[in-house]
Amino acid sequence: ARAAVGAAAAAGVKHMAHRFIVGETPQSALRVLRGLWNHGVASSVDLLGEATVTAREADRYADRCTDALEQIAAASARWPTRPELERDSAGPIPRTNVSVKVSALTPLLRPDAPELGKQDAAQRLRPLLRGAAALGAHVHIDMESLDSREAVLDLVLELLGEREFRSGPSAGMVLQAYLRDSPDQLTRILDWTEGVERASPLTVRLVKGAYWDHELVEARQEGWPVPVFEVKADCDRNFEQLTRTLLDARGRVRVAIASHNLRSVSHAIAYNRAIGGEDRDLELQVLRGLGDELQDALATRGFRVRTYCPVGDLVAGMAYLVRRLLENTSNDSFLMRMSDGAPLDQLLAPP
Repeated sequence: ARAAVGAAAAAGVKHMAHRFIVGETPQSALRVLRGLWNHGVASSVDLLGEATVTAREADRYADRCTDALEQIAAASARWPTRPELERDSAGPIPRTNVSVKVSALTPLLRPDAPELGKQDAAQRLRPLLRGAAALGAHVHIDMESLDSREAVLDLVLELLGEREFRSGPSAGMVLQAYLRDSPDQLTRILDWTEGVERASPLTVRLVKGAYWDHELVEARQEGWPVPVFEVKADCDRNFEQLTRTLLDARGRVRVAIASHNLRSVSHAIAYNRAIGGEDRDLELQVLRGLGDELQDALATRGFRVRTYCPVGDLVAGMAYLVRRLLENTSNDSFLMRMSDGAPLDQLLAPP
């Protein structure tokens, strides 16, 4: 009986993993990426793997990122032309887009010694940026838990501000709306864009945030002030305010709104149009396996849509899968409420 139960559990986990993870390697993911492109949807490939503990692991992760950039760039060169995905008013947009985690580029990223972690990660991130520039690809730096945020933000702004990288590659970072001080972080980013001229504007991907449970539990255990909004409506209101601030700064940044919440997405579209922006200057992003229907609906209506596509084996993807499971089963989740039959006027009501 144990063997049968184990086999059934393993099959269930693999089935769930295949819903969210597009392949174990970049090569095995190319078919899915090409299929998305053929349907008018761009992608960002996330190589699963977090919190490396040795330099060898960090080197291996950097090599995987380089391999992904090269394989996707070579394959995407043969994809059909998609003007809506390849250009906005700021210029060309790379077909190849890879998301990178700084915690996987160094085993030394600790809040008590941020400079050491930054320097170690920079040794691996610089070659990635050079390779992306040579390939005409985009590198996006993901944000993770709060204890690494300041070091990651400093690292990204310092590297992209270096003379070598001002001409390329196209690059971006993430802003997490569930953090109470996210408006201050955005002010810092926008102030940086005032003083640093890059050939390609910095892309800012606005998300709600995926580490809410971790941040809440750790703060309560340590007796710290809770850094995240504890009421969903407060987070949604902050998300909309950050959306407006980003769109007002269009030209200095490229704006990517990552959400499955129809209210958040429609608010971004409406505000962009209200201030005279073109639809092509707003990118809408979803997660593979969670936002598939929304992705198709937006692409059909001519919006630029990008799907976040994890790549890696099941062991490396367990942390990602747990976060997706927590999000998808939360009683406050937009997708959960929609599946439970909540009326549309409630779902679209101002937070």
